[in-house]
Amino acid sequence: MTWQPKYTITKEILSNLTRIEQVRETFENKPLSPVLLNSLHNTAKVSSVHYSTKIEGNRLSMEQVERTLHTMAKKAETYHQRDEKEVKAYYDALNYMEKYLEEGGIFTETFIQKTHTLVEGQKKIIPYRETQNAIYDSVSGGLVYLPPEAKDVPVFMKEMVAWVKENIDTLPTPIVAGLIHYQFVTIHPYFDGNGRTARLITSFLMRKFGYGLKGIYSLEEYYAKDLSSYYAALATHPHHNYYEGRHEADLTGWLEYFIKGVAESFEKVSVKAEEEIKKGFTVDKSPLLRELDIKQRKALELFVEYKEITSGQLAGYMGISEQSARILLRKWIAEGFLQVANQAKKNRTYTLSEKYEDLVK
Repeated sequence: MTWQPKYTITKEILSNLTRIEQVRETFENKPLSPVLLNSLHNTAKVSSVHYSTKIEGNRLSMEQVERTLHTMAKKAETYHQRDEKEVKAYYDALNYMEKYLEEGGIFTETFIQKTHTLVEGQKKIIPYRETQNAIYDSVSGGLVYLPPEAKDVPVFMKEMVAWVKENIDTLPTPIVAGLIHYQFVTIHPYFDGNGRTARLITSFLMRKFGYGLKGIYSLEEYYAKDLSSYYAALATHPHHNYYEGRHEADLTGWLEYFIKGVAESFEKVSVKAEEEIKKGFTVDKSPLLRELDIKQRKALELFVEYKEITSGQLAGYMGISEQSARILLRKWIAEGFLQVANQAKKNRTYTLSEKYEDLVK
């Protein structure tokens, strides 16, 4: 029997979906320079790392997280302090997720397994749990939740991934992402790292299917600001046993909580972007930015990190085929947006024309 989540699209959910779409539509037209976007993106990454690990009990402050990530070039497994190791591991997993997106990666069990392995700071893929586990209250010690039996985990995971493929083109992306977040932590396929992995794959789905907002918002902050509400929303049924109601619970309450969080996070980013524009970070470059269409502005983000790009990089970043990328590159060269940097057929690279170079400096 395949997974068929039960929920109702309430007036509250519809209202917040509308808020999300409004921000999403207007955000694309904001004259944000690639340099500013890169700065906001890096800030959002630190925020995501801090809040997602904080939810699991990490004790580092935001400043300590930033110092750990940006001043210590060590691999996760070399850290001696648990909190620093956990932060670096999550950052590695987040970077992997973003690179996978750039390469046009799809939502698969392999992607989930790799993400979880990095979250745990390991190199060898960690298999799904082979025995039962349980979640207990850290204060009272009482049983909070008893997940599915280990023998059912592989089937449930396959069903979850298949459900995304079957529904992503017909349901709003935030609905799909919210339901997958719930289902993953409900299956609880691993002994540890389930919450952190759930939040990363939720972010992947949002970004993959058009709701990434250029990677400059942090849903993790929304959860962490009121942890009791986060856990209460996930507790969709009073019985602690998965097979005694949780597997067929009504998920409307969780979706209301999740969609509201997306709307609030989107609006917070929109306000922040407006503040930065008013400070003058992009005003001087607005006329030049407005000459470019949405695809060209997105391509600029690549040139913040790379002086030269290939057709493969552009294809992965834009989510298009390499053939479409090559057509786009030829068009942009003809329009004077790009120029060929390396003429070699096999390793041909492209760079911005002189007119637009200042936009990424």
